[in-house]
Amino acid sequence: MPREVELVIEDIAFGGKGVGRVDGKAVFVPFTIEGERVVAHIIREKKSFAEAELVRLLEPSAYRATPQCPYFGRCGGCAYQHMIYAHQLHWKTRQVERALQRIGKFRQPPLRTIVPSPSEYSYRNRITVHVEDGVIGFFRREAHRLIDIERCAISAPAVNDQLEALRARRPRDGHYTLRTEVGPRVFSQTNDNVATKLAQAIAALIPPNQSLLIDTYCGAGFFAKRLRDKFPRTIGIDWDIHAIAAAQANAIEGETYLTGDIASHLGEQLIRADLGLTTVVVDPPATGLDAEVREILRAHPPATLLYVSCDPPTLARDLANLGAAFSLRSVTPFDMFPQTAEIEVLAHLSSRFCTG
Repeated sequence: MPREVELVIEDIAFGGKGVGRVDGKAVFVPFTIEGERVVAHIIREKKSFAEAELVRLLEPSAYRATPQCPYFGRCGGCAYQHMIYAHQLHWKTRQVERALQRIGKFRQPPLRTIVPSPSEYSYRNRITVHVEDGVIGFFRREAHRLIDIERCAISAPAVNDQLEALRARRPRDGHYTLRTEVGPRVFSQTNDNVATKLAQAIAALIPPNQSLLIDTYCGAGFFAKRLRDKFPRTIGIDWDIHAIAAAQANAIEGETYLTGDIASHLGEQLIRADLGLTTVVVDPPATGLDAEVREILRAHPPATLLYVSCDPPTLARDLANLGAAFSLRSVTPFDMFPQTAEIEVLAHLSSRFCTG
């Protein structure tokens, strides 16, 4: 039955909800910070945990901030606007570390300092808004209902200009992607400044005198095109024919893009490659690497594997699965999505068998 409880927040779970305890049972309360004493309204109760909504703060944290967005708490996009930025970075780092320890079984993961975003707000270079019965905006938190949005605080000014223009022309029901720049409708990184820092970090980890770069899940070639000058040959692989077409359109000599099954193409290339002089970049979706891709990488481990992940739990799973063939050198979180619970991570692995 729904009820109100008083509790102290002890932890922050992956996804951003604060965690307290009542009668030994974990209670998840969004928009709270560890150390806070709160009154919460339990809305769902299971055998081992409960979910609640914040009713009021009895003792607020010194890390609490004033959200810049009037929709915060109702819109499903942001989870951390109530928390100062430095503390967001602290918790994202801890959540990556915990995933590596609990799921990956790395007792002391080689975790580097998180790379912050230069902009805490106004950084998104694209958003997708939904239109239904005159309502234009995003889905509400934990509900498949739209909330009308006039401006998105984490989006770039040019994106908000497009949102204003879209609202003015009263569009039909549907989904509309608004971007800072006109270009191919393919996957790209959302935070330009942090994406640049990520590419630079990858470049710094590549050993000298490598002969081949294989960029899998390459999209339109974001990493391949920034790294191609380091390699005589660059191969990008993706299932999206539109992304591959965009990548191939401005390819230079020695740069090739392949579309189709990623595991098949990757296997063919690694079988023929000099593994000691090969670097592979993988940037899979949140589901992580397919089992077949992991099997291929274990069977034919390149000298350097650089794994870009948007989901620490699946990254930890994959790193554990690859451990027989690779050594984990470093893990670096990147705050690609300030104010949200999303975390981007770069893992650097080296083959246990290649000496080149």
